[in-house]
Amino acid sequence: MWSDTIADMLTRIRNANSVFDESVDIPASNLKKSICDVLKEEGYIKDYRYIEDGKQGILRVMLKYKGTRRERKQVIRGIVRVSKAGRRVYCSKDNIPSVKGGLGIAILTTSKGVMTDKTARRMSSGGEIIAYVW
Repeated sequence: MWSDTIADMLTRIRNANSVFDESVDIPASNLKKSICDVLKEEGYIKDYRYIEDGKQGILRVMLKYKGTRRERKQVIRGIVRVSKAGRRVYCSKDNIPSVKGGLGIAILTTSKGVMTDKTARRMSSGGEIIAYVW
């Protein structure tokens, strides 16, 4: 049993990305779908699909790389879980963090849904910081 399913998802993406896998399968949930939507919107993954398996379902995440097949570079340089089960990290609308000087994104879950730090600033909404991606 996994105690932190979001950390498991981020670890699976990080590991598959480090060995240049084309895709990775992750047990599905609505929060994970929302995180995949944000990653796709920001250009960190190609796409994702929901696959029905008779249980909770599977998210197949297609990873994205730059360059030719021989000289590939990862689009996701780093992905880190911020808020954990033992230590929740929240931010107000005035204290939303900037990742790598604006080169990365912070994924937040707010009362208005899952969004990036830039969108949260624009909508003037704070919330729980799920992860940093750069």
